[in-house]
Amino acid sequence: MFENSEFLENLQKLLPQLAKGSLVSMQIFFLTLLFALPLALPVAFGRMSKKRIIQVPVNIYLLIMRGTPLILQLIFVYFAPYYIFRVSYDRFVAVIIAYVINYAAYFAEIYRGGIESIPVGQYEAAKVLGFTKSQTFFRIILPQVIKRIIPSTANEVITLVKDTALAQTIGVAELFRVAQNASARQFSTVPIFIAGVFYFVMNWIVSTVFTRAEKKLSYYR
Repeated sequence: MFENSEFLENLQKLLPQLAKGSLVSMQIFFLTLLFALPLALPVAFGRMSKKRIIQVPVNIYLLIMRGTPLILQLIFVYFAPYYIFRVSYDRFVAVIIAYVINYAAYFAEIYRGGIESIPVGQYEAAKVLGFTKSQTFFRIILPQVIKRIIPSTANEVITLVKDTALAQTIGVAELFRVAQNASARQFSTVPIFIAGVFYFVMNWIVSTVFTRAEKKLSYYR
């Protein structure tokens, strides 16, 4: 009886802490999407550019972002300015910068695959009808691209939810770090499992949103 009451008391103290940590994780999640999704579009165009002066730097950027671990990029983005320029800045800002440049690279490749999957005939038909290049892209191509890339984008977004745990690498108190600290204090794995439930719920919400979006865009079949 005493053990149960102690467990409930610890749980009541733990849940607000995990909720606060999950709020930080959600801030990382939403800010990353807010900046990475639009940034990925010009990167995708740079990747498809026929001008080497544009294509080569973009390819190098994509190779570095996709070829090195996110955890290494986090460490570099936070510590490199200090060692190179003797300038330090906020850890949370460093996390957002690292996540944005990392995920923009992955989203850019998803965009590129979606854009290149559209038949050339659609561009030619739009030109015959008098559409400009921008009108063709935004009115005809982009809606179809969005429909085609939803499954791949959903996978990356779900991965992002889990990758927010890496922010602890440079000391940001997100959900998993809070759970680890609580676990160490209580000598129990319960906080870790509860954090897992938080991640599961967040990913369930993300999956539901993308599933509904895909159904709404089903008229492009």
